[in-house]
Amino acid sequence: MNPWKTLSATEKYDNRWINVTEYQVINPGGGSGIYGKVHFKNKAIGIVPIDEDGNTWLVGQWRYTLNEWSWEIPEGGGLLQVDPLISAKRELQEETGLVAAKWTLIQRTHLSNSVSDEEGFIFLAEHLTQQNSTLEDTEADLKTWKLPFKEAYQLVLDGKITDSMSVIGLLKVSQLLKLI
Repeated sequence: MNPWKTLSATEKYDNRWINVTEYQVINPGGGSGIYGKVHFKNKAIGIVPIDEDGNTWLVGQWRYTLNEWSWEIPEGGGLLQVDPLISAKRELQEETGLVAAKWTLIQRTHLSNSVSDEEGFIFLAEHLTQQNSTLEDTEADLKTWKLPFKEAYQLVLDGKITDSMSVIGLLKVSQLLKLI
């Protein structure tokens, strides 16, 4: 049973990627208040590629929202009605040029469930072959970095990788494949 009661909803913002709605609510304790929700119009997709030598790939880019450079696993958005695996295959090739013969869904996650409904899917990609990448306009400054998985894992431990899907994906793969 949902202990929250919604009194009204007002759309505050809408674009191709997100919708922001403000709700007037009665909270579980009986008090009135507001609750804001960011609805994501895409699924979050992340991929941890691992080659036969135990290397992985990170992608780096300037994140406008953070106003700083960020190293991350290959990531992107997938349409809600599209199988996340299809979106993962597209994102991996777009950003790195890699194509994987073996795919494993390793984690489903909600990335900030106190304010958004964004759902994420993280995949392990193995048996890799290199092809051409096809970057989007927003990724014009994207850099790729092939490095031993252990180094990427250490970047998480050192707090140098802060992106949530990257942290989750790299830690999960370290446990699944016993690479550390």
